[in-house]
Amino acid sequence: MWDQIRVDHGKEFFLTLFMREILAGHRMNTATPPYRQTTSTKNHRIERIWPEINNRVNYPLKEALVQLVDQELIDMDSNLTRYCVSNLVCQLCHLGISRVVEAWNNHRIPGKGIPNQIAQGGCAKKISAALLPHGTEAADLYMNTLGSSLTRVSAFGTDPFTSEHEKATVEQLFSEKWPDITYLLNNTVNKNFLPFKEALVCLVNLTQRYS
Repeated sequence: MWDQIRVDHGKEFFLTLFMREILAGHRMNTATPPYRQTTSTKNHRIERIWPEINNRVNYPLKEALVQLVDQELIDMDSNLTRYCVSNLVCQLCHLGISRVVEAWNNHRIPGKGIPNQIAQGGCAKKISAALLPHGTEAADLYMNTLGSSLTRVSAFGTDPFTSEHEKATVEQLFSEKWPDITYLLNNTVNKNFLPFKEALVCLVNLTQRYS
């Protein structure tokens, strides 16, 4: 448990702050508030990473998807297509964001040091994972305690498979053709959208065939 976190007033932090209050007594230093809310103009340096993530991950993938739609190669009104888009793009985004974060954590912040070195060993106070409920359970607790609800994560496309065997078959066939999705991300962020387009169309066709 970090002694204190600092956020702005965005609604996306409500559940985090709620859990911070519940677990406040488990911190090393309980003399300070478990969190501080400040204006976005006082954000930490880490907040400046978001434009970098957009430029290096989100925008290239979005541009490729827009081209696919404009060229009528995918139908985003189809639930099956939305499912495939969500499946593949989320994997690529996770890979890309992990790269950016790792690069950030290994660079020197003037007057602070290198994040990976600063955070060696983690924070001073460890707590059991049992104290941290799954997001859905935490959201239910939030609603029951405060009488208000949070915006729940919605499915962009529902799973079209009727069995795990069907899904495993598609995953196997796709991985045989595209064994390393890093290749797809590398090309996309360097403005070569063709491999990503071909991979997504392939995934849609395989899913249509086996679901």
